[in-house]
Amino acid sequence: MLAKRIIPCLDVQDGMVVKGIHFEGIREVGDPVECAVAYDRQGADEICFLDITATHEGRGTMVDVVRRTAKKVFVPLTVGGGVRTIDDYRQILRAGADKVSVNSAAIRNPELIRRAADKFGSQCVVVAVDAKRRADGGWGVFINGGRIDTGLDALDWVRRCEQLGAGEILLTSMDADGTKQGFDLPLTEQVSKSISIPVIASGGCGKLEDFSAIFEKTGADAALAASLFHYRELTVGQVKEHLRQKGIPVRREGGRR
Repeated sequence: MLAKRIIPCLDVQDGMVVKGIHFEGIREVGDPVECAVAYDRQGADEICFLDITATHEGRGTMVDVVRRTAKKVFVPLTVGGGVRTIDDYRQILRAGADKVSVNSAAIRNPELIRRAADKFGSQCVVVAVDAKRRADGGWGVFINGGRIDTGLDALDWVRRCEQLGAGEILLTSMDADGTKQGFDLPLTEQVSKSISIPVIASGGCGKLEDFSAIFEKTGADAALAASLFHYRELTVGQVKEHLRQKGIPVRREGGRR
């Protein structure tokens, strides 16, 4: 089994790291560069930056924040928020990111996935999928911070993303996000079974056992969390030690570039 990755997520609004409940009730929790440095030292395998206001308000991604962070952080950086064009990809990668996450723009223009993969390589292309359970038991895809129901089926969409050249899926459960009741195991398992590219599970983690559960009960390749780490309820090191005790392989020193 490949080593499982632990990824702190930095949701950024107006240049500050925040964490909300169901994408609402936003609370400010710190400077993004300082947070990223702290997670690097703790042994994070990767760090994810998402500008949560960029798409909704039509702003560009914070290239300057990315550049300053990349100078101080030595694990892979994934950056998303407001990504609409190939030039956005180019700017973010040049600023020091290793991967670029796209969500709304990929749904509006799926060919963006193919063009980015062709130009920069699939390893740079992450598609973020915000999924919510439907009344019929399946899952729908939402965009713009959960504000707009696209009408797409989540399993169909991740399969198409893989076919277009995506290298990874960042899967957030809108039902679980911010609740601290655990990752969405049924959603994550169904998505993992539907595709062969890596799946990052996101949304709902509240305790150490949630990390082991997502790897023991689904095919997730990585687990992402925000508030647990931001508010220092857990460290990346504590999570990795728990996983080692459960027999789940993790990198000891994080995912240094």
